Amino acid sequence: MWERPTGPVDDPYAWMRVTDDPAFVEYLLAENAYADTFFGAHRDLVETLFQEIRSRVQETDMSTPVRNGDWWYVSSTEEGHSYPRHHRGPTRDDATATLLLDENVEAEGFEYFDLGAFDASHDHTAIAWSMDTAGDERYTLRIRRFGADGSFADTADVIDDVANAGTAWSADGRSLFYVRADAQERPFQVWRHTVGAAPADGDDELVFEEPDERFYVAVGETRSDEWIFVHVASKTSSEVRMMPSDLSAPLRAVAARRDGIEYYVDHWGDRFVVTTNDGALDFRVLAAPVADAFGTLGSAPDVWTELVPQVPGHRIVGVEAFADHLVVHEWADAQPRLRMLFRDSSVPARSVELGPDPHDVELSSNPEWTSDTIRFYTQSMTTPPTLYDEAVVTAERELLKRVPTPNVDLDAYRTQRTWATSSDGTLVPLDFVHHADTPLDGTAPGVIYGYGAYEASLPPWFSVARLSLLDRGFVFALAHPRGGGELGRQWYFDGKLEAKQHTFDDVIGCAEHLIASGVVAAGRLAVRGGSAGGLLVGACITQRPDLFAGAIAEVPFVDIVSTMSDPSLPLTVTEWEEWGDPRSEPFASVMAAYSPYDNTVEADYPAVYATAGLNDPRVSVHEPAKWVARLRAATTSGRPIVLRTELGAGHGGPTGRYEAWRDEARTLAFLLTTV
Repeated sequence: MWERPTGPVDDPYAWMRVTDDPAFVEYLLAENAYADTFFGAHRDLVETLFQEIRSRVQETDMSTPVRNGDWWYVSSTEEGHSYPRHHRGPTRDDATATLLLDENVEAEGFEYFDLGAFDASHDHTAIAWSMDTAGDERYTLRIRRFGADGSFADTADVIDDVANAGTAWSADGRSLFYVRADAQERPFQVWRHTVGAAPADGDDELVFEEPDERFYVAVGETRSDEWIFVHVASKTSSEVRMMPSDLSAPLRAVAARRDGIEYYVDHWGDRFVVTTNDGALDFRVLAAPVADAFGTLGSAPDVWTELVPQVPGHRIVGVEAFADHLVVHEWADAQPRLRMLFRDSSVPARSVELGPDPHDVELSSNPEWTSDTIRFYTQSMTTPPTLYDEAVVTAERELLKRVPTPNVDLDAYRTQRTWATSSDGTLVPLDFVHHADTPLDGTAPGVIYGYGAYEASLPPWFSVARLSLLDRGFVFALAHPRGGGELGRQWYFDGKLEAKQHTFDDVIGCAEHLIASGVVAAGRLAVRGGSAGGLLVGACITQRPDLFAGAIAEVPFVDIVSTMSDPSLPLTVTEWEEWGDPRSEPFASVMAAYSPYDNTVEADYPAVYATAGLNDPRVSVHEPAKWVARLRAATTSGRPIVLRTELGAGHGGPTGRYEAWRDEARTLAFLLTTV
């Protein structure tokens, strides 16, 4: 028996919680050997899928140059190299003139490599950059200084144990602000480093510390380069502190935090603009003169002018300020949208028009404060990421680049949106894609993907790897269950805390809809998701094992009651506002009712492929390991249950593109051989 804070539990796999136990590491190695045996039996298929993925990628490629100050920045990839290289030049046509950083060089000797910060100083004579070589999200921050002749060298400034939660330069380039995390992996401190000083000597200055374990901290700069901000947020409340980038005034809160009130600040010339849910469930946008803004939000409404009122069900996600216009990013009717407002009120507001088909749209890199164009990209499940510049006022649009997809006939695929009915009658948006030759007559195999947590809105995305499934007759479906933010904040509220079961009901309803409407065949449908989406996968197959033939659970959050009962574990306290605290009711009963690990009982489970990362600070490796062990002991179906752990990586899996493609080839092979 193992003693949870909620009481004793019969958990024969509780010993796996001690992840540095040599016996547990040996166990993971044995599981990896079992996975190697499984995939070894399908070695030819994995290799075929890997080569298909690779054949659809233009391996030697270059991004579209971006102007920032007097320089044009660009990144490039080269065939045979796993990571990008970063350059800049004095003109757009000469943007690769100076090599700034080659990730391949920095990654040499490491199994894992992730570039975190890459932040140029205001005068562009230095770049702050950071890297994680273990997957534990603890970065080393460095400063790279550039000479007039294009030469560069890293300075002696080496700052270890930095969180990937933003950086900010002072206007004069003498100070660099960064964030540290606590023992529970919560970013909680902002530090000021004086360039040229040695952090080991204790010269760095603590600027801000957040003691409340529900809140996490980030730092950054406004596009105007005039302000540095510190954003402090829990899952339900936030606070923003600002100081001039010339450091002429101390860090001050725009408004004191209030329970349940969120706000985000940007600088717009002579005023601040604030996106907030104060008085608006789906958020609104307010503005106030900089001189009058501090301390008045929520207490002096006459100071603040409403620029964008809320529209119920249309969630304003954020606002980005440019010298003469604002870009509002919102979700309307389960579709992302960009809308522009102008400082000159005589210019009518307008949206970026992209048509009704399911798509994604996001601002790309737009560092220039005075730009009269916006750069954005759009994609869908049948259209690769496509980059445009659009004139802000006239809407004249220039196609800059569509990600090349050699050996692909894009016209061979079809996508559409449908709506499924959940168990309580709620209509749930559901997008799917298939090959034009695949008959939708109830015979096709399929995969349904979902997330449904943290108010994350999941737009359709293009995948060259997915085409290997579509070309073999699969249908891929993307569900938008409650718990996400696609249909406004209430959609999120209806899928969290006590209402979390709605998320699983919605995906089950989407699966039933695909079968009932003949899009996929009964008995030939898999479910896929990662992290909180892995929880979704686990809940769906424990509640309806009959509905799914296969399941892909990537770094799944499946031992939720035990994890959320232990505040010593990373991120537990900050997560209580999303999931609840199972040490007391009603959450003890609610979470116990859907926790995949606790509800794994004898049943005919589908084939399961689960992944984990030994250094994962978000979902500890013991969760998928425990779950797989219990599944394997409980299943009566005889279908394979496979666990593969990245021993040198974390939450995101392998980082090099070739290893990532091979990793995906294994996943696709599992689907093709089990569904």
